[in-house]
Amino acid sequence: MGPRGAPIAAAGVLCALGLSLALAGCGGEGGGDGGLKSAGATPAAVGPARLWPDLPPATNPPIDYGESDTGRVPGVEVPGGDVHAVDAVAVVRAEERARTDASAGSDALDGRTARALEACDSAPAACPVLRPYYRDLTGNGRDELIVGIRMPDQQFGVRVYLAEDGGLTRIMSTVDQVVSVEVAGRDLIMRSGSAGIPGYEYRTAWTWDEQQRSMLPTRDEIVRVKPPGTGPSTVPAPRLVSPVPSPASPPGPAPVAPPVIAPAGPRP
Repeated sequence: MGPRGAPIAAAGVLCALGLSLALAGCGGEGGGDGGLKSAGATPAAVGPARLWPDLPPATNPPIDYGESDTGRVPGVEVPGGDVHAVDAVAVVRAEERARTDASAGSDALDGRTARALEACDSAPAACPVLRPYYRDLTGNGRDELIVGIRMPDQQFGVRVYLAEDGGLTRIMSTVDQVVSVEVAGRDLIMRSGSAGIPGYEYRTAWTWDEQQRSMLPTRDEIVRVKPPGTGPSTVPAPRLVSPVPSPASPPGPAPVAPPVIAPAGPRP
């Protein structure tokens, strides 16, 4: 048996040579596949620049944008904090009956809607309160009550109620000409058309604010929408196929006539 030192040394030289060649191929500029290439110059970041820095900020704004009128619903009890056991019509009635001229806000019901509300038991088809929805919008692990109210002139009211301390607290109330109302996660999103900007709509996301203990409009957007009836149709044209005659059946064997059986005569 020969010495083992020479083969080991030769193998070490070959490994070192192969490693150096591999590194040279990977690290070379433009060196084939796997080489590092520049993506170009990175644009400089542009930060916000304040305009009119000497302009003093307003200390007493006339109205709070997104102000939501919250309040306890009088006379409504929620056993166990389960809003599923509460009648939505009774909740809206309790609020409207407790309103005074001083407490009537922009979300108060007009006279016609208020009369239809009182007649919900005898005329349910004309009741302005729609089927309620239940979603956890506050993150407390329990559902909140979401109520929709139809009003004249395509107005629609949305109210959200939170069950707490054995009763109900209204945490959101707004009225608008809505296109749709959606829930995404814990956001309640209202879409409304724009009368002054054709082809656009407003999208407002209402989100629970723990500090204010109410739902606030955290995002308000003006979004471009495609007007109906414009642009080419996305439905593909029907594919017309010419009728193809069926192939003729191959000729088969000639039919065989059934045998003729003569009637039996008298036996001799």
